[in-house]
Amino acid sequence: FDLTIENGDIISIVGPNGCGKSTLIKIISGEVQADEGRRIIDKSVVIDSLDQQPSFEVGLNVRDAIENELTELKEARDRYKELSKLITTDFENRELLNEHSKVSNYLDHHNAWSLDDKIERVLQEFKLKEYEYRSVSTLSGGEQRRVALASLILKKPDILLLDEPTNNLDIESIAWLERELKRHDGTMIVISHDRHFLNNVVTHILDLDFQNIREFTGTYDDWYIAANLIAKQAQANYAKASKEKEELEKFIARFSANASKAKQATSRQKQLEKLNVQEIQ
Repeated sequence: FDLTIENGDIISIVGPNGCGKSTLIKIISGEVQADEGRRIIDKSVVIDSLDQQPSFEVGLNVRDAIENELTELKEARDRYKELSKLITTDFENRELLNEHSKVSNYLDHHNAWSLDDKIERVLQEFKLKEYEYRSVSTLSGGEQRRVALASLILKKPDILLLDEPTNNLDIESIAWLERELKRHDGTMIVISHDRHFLNNVVTHILDLDFQNIREFTGTYDDWYIAANLIAKQAQANYAKASKEKEELEKFIARFSANASKAKQATSRQKQLEKLNVQEIQ
């Protein structure tokens, strides 16, 4: 298959368990190499993902673990302040002005002007405030995933890959996460069993099945209706082809030894060879 993901798409990958949803996300992230084909992503694009089992530096508390993931944003904010001071005494320096503009745009894109306030907010919303100064290693697996998710929401990478992001979140936290993700400027790819979450967030569905991908525009419910119609049509085609196959086999078995019907039996045999019922999936 040939798949193009556009900037700004919010996509959910759906399909039966074991069909390769998580593997596809890992191929997109670059964590896993595809057996064949090409993955083409602009070098300037930043990709980040929510791992099922995130890892953290030993000894970090929750706040430090989140802030460590935001080093680039904090450095950009400090550099902006430094450049602003330099410009006041050297306001005709084009090089400084250009850098000042780039850093400003970067901070705008990541909505990083009030980063400290945002850290406080995400700690509250993900019910992490009470663990703020506890070592991450002492938290449960679900709590550690909330820490990792909090960092991702604040970092705002160009492509955000989320595998079951609503696991271990209560209803209030999920509602807040939905609002934040809908404001995400970049591209997002999600795997989730929470249909209400998908209906509230996604713009496209990728249906992964039979080692192929079908793309649908719309919410989870839009996909569900369309996919069921396609499945019913495939079922009808399968029934029709199965009946035709049965009739051809009966004719061949009955008349293949009959000299007057041999030509017709041969013709039916050719029809049967072309009729591959198993291709109807």
